[in-house]
Amino acid sequence: MNTLTESPTTQDVRLSPDEFKAAFRDHPAGVAVITADAGHGPVALTATSVASVSADPPLIVFSVSEISSSSPTIRAASTLVVHLLGVDQLHLAKLGATSGIDRFADESLWEVLPTGETYFPDARTWIRARVVDVIVAAGSAVVLVEALEAKPGDDTQHEPLVYHNRTWHRLGDHSRID
Repeated sequence: MNTLTESPTTQDVRLSPDEFKAAFRDHPAGVAVITADAGHGPVALTATSVASVSADPPLIVFSVSEISSSSPTIRAASTLVVHLLGVDQLHLAKLGATSGIDRFADESLWEVLPTGETYFPDARTWIRARVVDVIVAAGSAVVLVEALEAKPGDDTQHEPLVYHNRTWHRLGDHSRID
């Protein structure tokens, strides 16, 4: 039921959750994996909500559902790592998106930075960041972090991984339109 067509003058008109999901399902997004450890072991989750906020200071924002098993650790961590993935890291995206598994069972995939954060060194780009603020918004937490250190990707070696309409995609010269 679309409330917009039923009462266009109502100030409290809201999109249904299904309508909202459908709208964003058609909006492609880059894929990232967030890792954090608040002292009880590392967690990881796949996110498509990662966005840069500012270059000076270097700020990033992302959201995490409160029902995610990683949410309590991410909310309690003082630092974390944001991994921006290329198509070669699809296995990491799937790893972070799979519920009910030990995401760190394969010790060949991850390492610990000298500063203590768990990270995936094969990620196209990773950014170590300090949590600045966590804002609870409905059933999610919006996390604002300040970038402290980064290993930038090499654009000539990796095509970015994109999620669109419940499917993984790649960007590259084949998708360029200008």
